[in-house]
Amino acid sequence: MVLRLPTRRPPILKPPSVVRNVGRDRQALPLMGLVIALLLGGLGSRLAYLQLLSGQQNRSSADENRIRLIARAPERGKILDRQGKTMAGSTLSHSVFVWPLAMKDKAKWEKTINRLSQILGQPVEALQKPLLKETSSPYRVRISRNISKAQITAIQESSADLAGVEVDAETARIYPMGSLAAHIIGYTGELSDEDYAKLKDQGYRLGDVNGKMGAEAAFESRLRGEWGGQQVEVDGRGKVLRVLGEKTTRMGKDIHLTIDMDLQRAAEAAIGERIGSIVALNPNTGEVLAMVSRPGFDPNIFTKPKISQADWDKIAKNPNDPFMNRAVRAFPPASTYKIITTAAAVESGIWPLDTVLQTFASYTRGGTTFGEWNHAGFGPLGFAGAITNSSDTFFYQIAVRFNNKGEKPSELSEWTRKFGFGSKTGIELLEDEPGIVPDPAWKRKTFDQDWVEGDSINMSIGQGDTIATPLQVAVMFAVAANGATGSSPTCSRTIKNPRSGANPSTLSPPP
Repeated sequence: MVLRLPTRRPPILKPPSVVRNVGRDRQALPLMGLVIALLLGGLGSRLAYLQLLSGQQNRSSADENRIRLIARAPERGKILDRQGKTMAGSTLSHSVFVWPLAMKDKAKWEKTINRLSQILGQPVEALQKPLLKETSSPYRVRISRNISKAQITAIQESSADLAGVEVDAETARIYPMGSLAAHIIGYTGELSDEDYAKLKDQGYRLGDVNGKMGAEAAFESRLRGEWGGQQVEVDGRGKVLRVLGEKTTRMGKDIHLTIDMDLQRAAEAAIGERIGSIVALNPNTGEVLAMVSRPGFDPNIFTKPKISQADWDKIAKNPNDPFMNRAVRAFPPASTYKIITTAAAVESGIWPLDTVLQTFASYTRGGTTFGEWNHAGFGPLGFAGAITNSSDTFFYQIAVRFNNKGEKPSELSEWTRKFGFGSKTGIELLEDEPGIVPDPAWKRKTFDQDWVEGDSINMSIGQGDTIATPLQVAVMFAVAANGATGSSPTCSRTIKNPRSGANPSTLSPPP
């Protein structure tokens, strides 16, 4: 038997594969080139955008962080009395400034403003208010003035957490005489929103101070000076590297008033705490030597960072208004007016200078009785005696002879205006009032009533509707004191009166 074994086929061998090694490392180049081209294209596009489309904006942003404008407020001019004594001056103080760009990082700014609020003892809202109005300003903004040494130290110690905050020296107003002559000196205060809207075109900046009354307001344009400052380059920490440009700050000009502080002090002592006014002037020149108004106030309260509640209540709750300068506010002139009645009677020719009239306890005219102030009378009097005794019934009889018919002003009204009543005196103080000189036309227009004899009678002793300021009354007495020549009053020895105003006429001396 023959055994057959299965035939074993040899394995089928595949031809060896061909492996390429030459040039294999260059296959990634096109891909890498594409990636690089895309990257370069992207960078180029970004650069083109930054340079061409946003170039100006980016340059401005860089300059905003590198170039800064440091404005310097001018020192206010002094107010001096006629002998050169300082009535209002300046003292060194320190203020807190913030760069508006510090507000851009909201998280950091919130910590900054809260820390400042703690140090300065002021609400966040009050500190932020000036900044919110100047968010795009290239200048730093003052947020608090006249801070204490302790507050300066606290800010310096916290400087690492107070980015964009600076403390710098400035001057603050000071009134070395305190309340003495407060109404004629006035005071300064920070611009209100309404003030700033009106004055910004005149070079005023938010946070500036200006005169609020008295000489401070009347001579504001001379006292305020002119802003200056520097354009500087700073590093990333805000340190000044170099000064790029500078404008010199110009101090305000000094003002010399006609006031004599020694006489002013004596006048204030004389009036004491009584409500009223005293005016003393040179009858030949019209220079005001003293001007007192009561009640008064201390202007230094407005130089503090914050007025205390006690100081404010003392002024705000006083029903007699301490801010009112009674020397230039109109009131009934009362018996001082008898000077004008005398001049009108004699100068108009209605009554001769040697007139003598009997005086009485009262005087009845048209069914109305007008009393004498002493309720008895003074017997027969001439003009000199009537003024010496201030007799009412003497001048009642003088008054009824004046023309008071129809719409024509009586001689009394006409002569009252010649003495300067009814018009502003022309003094530099902005608070100056004209007063009122009544006549038939005025009464018809104001009350729709006819003029009657009683109006003339009341007018003859400075009562009724006649009102004049104590300054006008002083000018009236000056006319009698200097030979019947009226002089326009002034409170400045530096400037002649810059404002128009009706000046008292030159009166002819009595025969």
